[in-house]
Amino acid sequence: MEIAQGLAGATAMATDDGSVGSLIRQWRTARKLSQMDLALEIDISPRHLSFVETGRSKPSVQVLMAIAQQLDVPLRTRNAWLLAAGYAPRYSNQGLDSARMSHVRAAIQRLLDGHDPYPGIALDGQWNVVLTNAAGQRMTQLLPDWLRSPTLNIFKASLHPDGFAAHTRNFAEWGSYLLAVLQRLLLQARNEQLMALAQEVYSYPNVQALKATLANTAHTEPPLLVPCKLTLHGHELSLFTTLTTFGSPQDITLHEMCIELFYPADDQTAAFLRASLGDY
Repeated sequence: MEIAQGLAGATAMATDDGSVGSLIRQWRTARKLSQMDLALEIDISPRHLSFVETGRSKPSVQVLMAIAQQLDVPLRTRNAWLLAAGYAPRYSNQGLDSARMSHVRAAIQRLLDGHDPYPGIALDGQWNVVLTNAAGQRMTQLLPDWLRSPTLNIFKASLHPDGFAAHTRNFAEWGSYLLAVLQRLLLQARNEQLMALAQEVYSYPNVQALKATLANTAHTEPPLLVPCKLTLHGHELSLFTTLTTFGSPQDITLHEMCIELFYPADDQTAAFLRASLGDY
């Protein structure tokens, strides 16, 4: 499965020597760019880039950030590059509960609350739930306590056999979608936390069983949207989802965060959610 390739790539990333040149080379290789292509894109000579990657030349902050921008390197990793090159990090990492984040947090909560009675959640870079609305809280009550604490992770909660997977009627389709999202996050961020999360999720027996299911459905025509089809207390629900990110974030927390809003895919689901003022 493709996620295995992502795990292998992340493992390779973790074994470099820690120099900024080695880090750049690893990311350039992962993005499938030659030295010539990358050098031309950021308007430096291939010779200069080669010297940077081999440690014969120290890149300036401007060159380092140009490379990071071209390779779409996350802000957290850019800070690591700056430190490896001997520079101070430039991107803050404010907690969502910090005073500087108070207006942003309030705006996110207003957005989520305005989406009620449909579920809405805010997620960090590993897809841990950091904020939710009342409908989202009602949904999480379906989960065992150990999947909700100390942190509720959407990949674990949705894919574990004792989590939402137990209520998901189309687990093959919805589970495959979530694994594809996890794969993209792993390839984009390439960090050890996501790698550990992917390894755990991929070990679940129902996730492993998806291999055979995907092999049998590889040539079927895909739907326009993949809904999440749940059975809750005898009610059959169908939900599709949207993901929203912040524009031009300069803080790591905001750069990694996304907001997921669920919408009813049919009238029956809409009616059930509007009527569900208590627990599901």
